[in-house]
Amino acid sequence: MGWTPDFANQAANGDLTVGIIGLGYVGLPTAIGFHDAGFTVWGVDISQRTVDMVKRGENPTGDPDVNDIIPAPGTERWNITTSTAEAVPHCDVVLVTVPTPVTEDLKPDLSYVQKAGRAVFESLNKGSRTVVVLESTVYPGVTAQTWLPEIEDIGLEIGVDVEIAYCPERFNPGDPAHGVRQVARVIGCYNPEVGAGLVGLYSRLTTEDVRYVGKLEVAEASKVIENVQRDINIALVNELARIFPVMGVDVEDVLSAAATKWNFHRYTPGVGVGGHCIPVDPYYMIQRAADVGVPAELITAARAVNRTMPIHVAGVLNEMLYKAGVPSGEGKVLLLGWSYKAEVGDPRETPAEPLSEALQSKSITVAAYDPHLDAGDFPEGVEVVTDIDSAEGYDLAVLVTAHEACKELDWAGLATRMRNPIIYDGRRVLDLDALEAKGWQTHAVGRP
Repeated sequence: MGWTPDFANQAANGDLTVGIIGLGYVGLPTAIGFHDAGFTVWGVDISQRTVDMVKRGENPTGDPDVNDIIPAPGTERWNITTSTAEAVPHCDVVLVTVPTPVTEDLKPDLSYVQKAGRAVFESLNKGSRTVVVLESTVYPGVTAQTWLPEIEDIGLEIGVDVEIAYCPERFNPGDPAHGVRQVARVIGCYNPEVGAGLVGLYSRLTTEDVRYVGKLEVAEASKVIENVQRDINIALVNELARIFPVMGVDVEDVLSAAATKWNFHRYTPGVGVGGHCIPVDPYYMIQRAADVGVPAELITAARAVNRTMPIHVAGVLNEMLYKAGVPSGEGKVLLLGWSYKAEVGDPRETPAEPLSEALQSKSITVAAYDPHLDAGDFPEGVEVVTDIDSAEGYDLAVLVTAHEACKELDWAGLATRMRNPIIYDGRRVLDLDALEAKGWQTHAVGRP
């Protein structure tokens, strides 16, 4: 079990057992990917509901791409359990894919990484040299700082009982072109031989490039700055979407003009940034920079722009209701889409929630329609619309999430049922001219 000089050959032949700790939107597709690549898989999750659903071949995540690829009950090489202690002794390699959220005061919450790591280290066989790989997004230094004290406390020895490495996940939920088997991977590990062996293992998983990049901290940093860069780029266009309308200029016209230059990278403004990566990962980098005494000023400023974008949009919507003659306290807004991303049924870290809260703080009634979510996925105080064809009496419809079902609904019919047929395109994906022809008064983020 674990690392041997023949590890790379075993990986090439699928002769390894791979454990995955955490069967969420990253861990479950990863487990399925390794199983499809020919490996024996042990999947672990602390949620009995998740384990029971996966055992039945059902999808507990909000990603529709996973619906039809979960192995059926009784499938060979496919083992699912809530017990880390049961799974780990069978495994040569254990991948940890647990959440790395932030606390209410926007500090990194590493408790899941710490607890999952300790559970794995307590369960492995001494002398097995089991390879344990963290895939969760962290700042540089977390893998070693979090896991080495646990390893020492348990009485294990690196190179004898266990090896640790870092290989950041790059899976993009809802995007079949960038699933776990189609994205490049990087591996950080203090032992280059183990790193090279893991290159062989992950090369069986993905068709794209896999490379060893050196020590743990390099791979950790590469993951966090990928999302920091996107946050900064999105913050720029969101800030421009606040500035240009005041000048009487549509930000999309400006971006289209600028995009005629070969080296301009175009991004699109929106009501806010959602998901488990972009709204979270920059805080990990901000914290680590503070720890070493270097202020992350640009990263901090970009995060502030994107974090306050829903509040800005709420102010714009409130002004639109006022101009439409809706009395204060009587406005009714219908949010089209609630989940953080198009075609994904996941309400966590969605910009719809702070947008809703900001509207409600102005005594505006908020309703929401999202065909990818259940009624229980919405917070209290939000009216849930299950049948968009029966929605009526609203003053303003806001496209928050660009689900196809939200973009392609019966706009003419909805316009007749609105108290005020006003639409605000919060994603800049609607044909506003066509909507005007169907009776709508149209507005959009970044548009005068």
